[in-house]
Amino acid sequence: MTGGSTKNRLLVVDDSHDTRELLQRNLSSQGYEVVTAGDVKTALRILESAQVDLVITDLKMPGASGLQLVQHVKEHVKGTAVIMITGYPSVEGAVAAVKSGAEEYLTKPFTQQELFAVVGRVMATRGLPKAGRVQHTRQIANPLGIVGESKAMREVLDAVSRAAATANPVLITGERGTGTPLLARAIHYTSPRAAAPFVVVHCGGVPEEILERQLFGEAAETSAAGTESRAGFLLLAGDGTLFLHDISELPYGIQARLVRALEENAFRAVGSTRAHTIAFRLIAASHRDLRPLVGRGLFRDDLFLRLSATTIAVPAVRERGNDALLLAEHFLRRFASELGRPVPSFSPRAVEAVTRYSWPGNVAELQNCIQQLVSTTSTGIIDVSALPEPMRYWLRATPGVNRSLAEVEADYIRNVLASVGGNKTRAAEILGINRKTLREKLGALRSRTAAI
Repeated sequence: MTGGSTKNRLLVVDDSHDTRELLQRNLSSQGYEVVTAGDVKTALRILESAQVDLVITDLKMPGASGLQLVQHVKEHVKGTAVIMITGYPSVEGAVAAVKSGAEEYLTKPFTQQELFAVVGRVMATRGLPKAGRVQHTRQIANPLGIVGESKAMREVLDAVSRAAATANPVLITGERGTGTPLLARAIHYTSPRAAAPFVVVHCGGVPEEILERQLFGEAAETSAAGTESRAGFLLLAGDGTLFLHDISELPYGIQARLVRALEENAFRAVGSTRAHTIAFRLIAASHRDLRPLVGRGLFRDDLFLRLSATTIAVPAVRERGNDALLLAEHFLRRFASELGRPVPSFSPRAVEAVTRYSWPGNVAELQNCIQQLVSTTSTGIIDVSALPEPMRYWLRATPGVNRSLAEVEADYIRNVLASVGGNKTRAAEILGINRKTLREKLGALRSRTAAI
């Protein structure tokens, strides 16, 4: 390295200031020396004046593209590795072109753990030492980037390891916010397909016609551009992994096309007669139980049977014992590091609140809560007074052994309702009952209260 530095130097190229700043902060926290550029022209000037071990570049940028930068590095900057960051390429075969020039690539959106893993693999391949991770007094994250030491999570991680060793479809189930996408990524990045694409498709909230074209692509004569074909997610997944998030929302007609593609290992783009072979591994996630949907004719039984042969059920945070505190401590360190602040700690009563609170929004709620606490705390200690009202309420509702089951249930229902802002549909989902039953229970609560 120039200047006698022993650190690996990374160059991050992206036209988004926020993305550059985030990548620089995350990678610097791992011990790398990180320089950034907002466009290819600036990146080339840096490459001419300094030795760089690894370039991480976005694909689409104003002016010269990331693909042109990859080609320049390969032809003129020997010994420098490249990682490409891609979204959804519009031109068929773009991913293959990227792979021909870059050692690896990340598909947006990607996690912090994925970023660290890909950079580490490239460094190892090039014979460069990985940067030393910042050591904490307590190591709570396993190599998959999943935090948890409870028996329930150990069983999940064992299931992830077994699934990664096969090519079979996988169905991941769990309440919203439990982190099903993180498990899907863990399966992919610990499998033999780790260097291939990991393509994420959100099945909910997209009109059927648009979703069909996104999945299967479209021929030039049907494309809005009218001049070029568009590759679909099935093709872009290559021999990697196609992850269908919220598969319960996948329209029935598209389910039929997907089943045929899986049966024939081939599909045709919208408006095309040309067949494309497929070799991807399918992983799907659902927060809804698919069996009742099959019974009501809303989800195909043949697709369900393919997926459910390997099912991984992710437990809710309230079922994971002390993992809530481990997750909270993990997020404290993460967000404090991102803000460049000392890591705060919880007071004993705050620890009790974090541990006892039901976390109806699961890991997503916990993460958002800790992020807010870290950004607003002005002291090194987070006390109960700083916690959200639902958590303070839960702490006050001490369930003594002399309380009846009806009293405990009433407090739990009130807490869940408070945590979701009074949304009865969401509360019913969390409680595992339907809205009618919830209304009946609330009516009984009001009657008991009025009688007191």
